[in-house]
Amino acid sequence: MNKRQKNKGRLLILSTALLWGLAGVCVKSVSWGALSISAVRSVISLLMVFAVKREFRVNLSRINLWGGLTFCLTGVLYVAAIKLTTAGTAIVLQYIAPILVFLFEVVFRGKKPRPWEILLTLSVFFGIVLSFFDAIDMTRIVGNLLGLLSGVFYASHIILMNAPESNADDCVAVGNVLSILLCTPFLFFDTALVFDMRNVVWILVLGVFQYGLPNILFAKGCTLLDDVECSLLLTIEPIFNPILVALVCGERMGLPAVVGAAIVIASVTLYSLIPKLQKRRSART
Repeated sequence: MNKRQKNKGRLLILSTALLWGLAGVCVKSVSWGALSISAVRSVISLLMVFAVKREFRVNLSRINLWGGLTFCLTGVLYVAAIKLTTAGTAIVLQYIAPILVFLFEVVFRGKKPRPWEILLTLSVFFGIVLSFFDAIDMTRIVGNLLGLLSGVFYASHIILMNAPESNADDCVAVGNVLSILLCTPFLFFDTALVFDMRNVVWILVLGVFQYGLPNILFAKGCTLLDDVECSLLLTIEPIFNPILVALVCGERMGLPAVVGAAIVIASVTLYSLIPKLQKRRSART
């Protein structure tokens, strides 16, 4: 792959990270309930997926259905978590996914963990604990639990998407359809469902620019970069997300959550970076 293609891939993944990072400020700025937001966001995203696919056919294989279900639950739980806890904490808790994928490989596929992998896994869990117990009240605890569950389903989605028989576009399409079916009924019971200019603008930004477009960019960009560089560029998202929310909405994380977030982001980054460095070192010798 030539340098021009790699630079294109970097631009696509960087754009993906920044657009995904809009989640916090968009969800916080819409007065609707989390399920109403998820329903409308998924409608917009589904239309964009079909526009890119240029067809309405979807392969409803078992692996694509399971992949779609985990994609659906990841998104719905993440939106709900943002509503109940700080946006920064929600994204950090979801960042447990790569470590859960690693643990899945160890437990179910017999992968032998190396010492540095064990150390970084423990480090991530320590950071998660700090973030989880930043501010103890029932609303935030429920939000933090939903954020953790989102991370669990995100890990499941990664595992299913890596299966050779799965199709990324079909999984996303199925996931959006399931989100619509699951969440649309709640629109009729949402007392905060007001279609004023502020809500409409933010929901359009959320559906088009935070959810639909970056999913398309990610599907293209990850084919032009290796997994390590892709993962490193995506670490911009959990940094950009809470900064933007603080600037626009005035929401700030407590010191334990900030420290926990830094530990998680650094640990996940090292988890992605160390194998690459070891491979380069072995190639030189």
